[in-house]
Amino acid sequence: MTSIIITSNGPITHVQLNRPEVKNAFNEELIKDLTDAFGQLAQNDSCRVVVLSGAGGFFCAGGDLKWMKSFAHASDAENEADARRLAGMLEAVDQFPKPVVGQVAGGAFGGGVGLVSVCDVVMAAEGTLFSLSEVKLGLIPAVISPYVIAKTGVAPARRYFLTGERFDAGMAQRIGLVHEVTKQETLEERTLAIAREFLSSGPEAVRACKALIRKVRGEISPAIQTMTSKEIARLRASPEGQEGMRAFLEKRRPFWLPDGKS
Repeated sequence: MTSIIITSNGPITHVQLNRPEVKNAFNEELIKDLTDAFGQLAQNDSCRVVVLSGAGGFFCAGGDLKWMKSFAHASDAENEADARRLAGMLEAVDQFPKPVVGQVAGGAFGGGVGLVSVCDVVMAAEGTLFSLSEVKLGLIPAVISPYVIAKTGVAPARRYFLTGERFDAGMAQRIGLVHEVTKQETLEERTLAIAREFLSSGPEAVRACKALIRKVRGEISPAIQTMTSKEIARLRASPEGQEGMRAFLEKRRPFWLPDGKS
């Protein structure tokens, strides 16, 4: 698992995304490694809490656009299967039976916001930026949408899904995406303090609480996962989606952006 780093500090396990050269953007390897890691840790009785972070001072930039762009000539089935792997990763974290604490710094964009949304507690450093940036690329936040909306509610989604604008950690806290904002230099300390707080709770009670929350909020059904996977597969291979990703990688305006606008 070269795309993630796993270390243990007693009952607290640290899982760190490890693609700092691309701001920990998702590719097939990272998605698989993260899915496998949470599957294994779910069965590991010595692990009682997971702290999830990103290497290089940045949490996660979402999908690796060079990797996503390669699906332009993939079949519909291949495109959808890839999207389902992302859905499976989010489900593995969301349904993890132990607490997951997100230690978020630098930024969380696109799918990175989805990863933030499946953490039980999210600690963010001042200055961290968030964006559901898919629409800027001619895409939509399809696969992550059930988790983001479950976390923030519909009203923030109606703004930030559609504008793709960036917002800071303070706004992320106000809309429910983040629980606590702290100074960069105290982020790790505060995250560990919250992680240790879980150790005073009964492990079985914590498992039962997480299961209860999922039942009360409503399960994210296979039908929803299929629908969202099909949608992102369709948009990713579309002319607009391909143009958006190309424009971003080539550092130019996409065709739908009027001259003089940024």
